Amino acid sequence: MPSPVRPGLAVTPALTIPRAELTERFSRASGPGGQGVNTTDSRVELSWDVGRSVVLSDPQRARLTERLAGRLVDGVLTVVASENREQRRNRDAAAMRLAALVADALAPGPKARRATRATRGSKERRLTAKKQRSDTKRLRSSKPRRED
Repeated sequence: MPSPVRPGLAVTPALTIPRAELTERFSRASGPGGQGVNTTDSRVELSWDVGRSVVLSDPQRARLTERLAGRLVDGVLTVVASENREQRRNRDAAAMRLAALVADALAPGPKARRATRATRGSKERRLTAKKQRSDTKRLRSSKPRRED
């Protein structure tokens, strides 16, 4: 949603995509709308050229290009919304979808797991539990076992 203070699409508190960099295209949508679906262009395609954007730093551009590689066509990210009957609501849905995609792609990855070793106490507890379980099952068996 555009804010009155910062015109454009707010992605994160530090990143706002200017409206001048966004391209909207409208077409007829399938789905609900009755007879109006044949006459109104309610489907919205919102496009943003990631490669030519002036608001991105080089590391941000590289991260977006890498993480959204499957969605980018010639460096352009396109989002489609056609689930509502009204064009305005589809425009809002497309904008929110684009902002969420970009925010997800810019978010840092999960922290790398550092390998650790099992403690001596945890090993002993595991072996004790295995021994108890083994004894329980041995006592339940009908045929006598040979003791070593």
